[in-house]
Amino acid sequence: MLDPQASFFSHLIELRTRLLRAISAVVIIFIGLFHWSNQIYSLLARPLLRTLPKGGQLIATEVTAPFLVPMKVTLMAAFLLALPYILYQIWSFIAPGLYAHEKRLALPLVFASVLLFFCGMSFAYFIVFPVIFGFISGVTPAGVAMMTDISKYLDFVMTLFLAFGVTFEVPVLVVLLVNVGVISVAKLREIRPYVIVGSFIVGAIFTPPDVLSQTMLALPLWLLYELGVLVASFSQKSRAMPVEPEETED
Repeated sequence: MLDPQASFFSHLIELRTRLLRAISAVVIIFIGLFHWSNQIYSLLARPLLRTLPKGGQLIATEVTAPFLVPMKVTLMAAFLLALPYILYQIWSFIAPGLYAHEKRLALPLVFASVLLFFCGMSFAYFIVFPVIFGFISGVTPAGVAMMTDISKYLDFVMTLFLAFGVTFEVPVLVVLLVNVGVISVAKLREIRPYVIVGSFIVGAIFTPPDVLSQTMLALPLWLLYELGVLVASFSQKSRAMPVEPEETED
């Protein structure tokens, strides 16, 4: 009979090993990117720099900001690049304790969640940022020099990256809730009006106070909700389909 205490410590040792591997991956990638930290930050700042009026520029108001801010951006980039490996380590740790049907559900959801999070960040960077910064630049009063602090800019874009990344996870959340029996597809369709209103409230919270920016977050949130309902409905129908018995030869 397996000693429960020994089993517990073996799981702790395996968890430590998986964590060390994940952290090591981030550190190795960070070291590899360290030389290009300033270029990586410039790439992150490009959407704002392109919309700044003549004479506008980014500034650093803290002594250590020109060094620390690019380091933070590089660390974030290293984490994102290592994310597939990190998730693989998490999956390798929890997979032995899952049933077969749970594995069939969990693996596609993990893959979809990573893909959708990157899609959300890309949507924010390539579509939302130019619109928001163009709006801000356009409403800057005459005689006001638009010079944004690099630390404040990093905080702003990280908030939007997180907001859009989480927003794009809505289909995964909807499918998961339906498959574990927390809510039904019929109920999801019933609360659709509340979801639409809630989408615009979320857009108003996480974007600048203009209708266009709010809509650019609210509309994808609503559409992704509808996508989640559609996928969950299809998933339920697939599970409900009767399995035809195999024909036996006489």
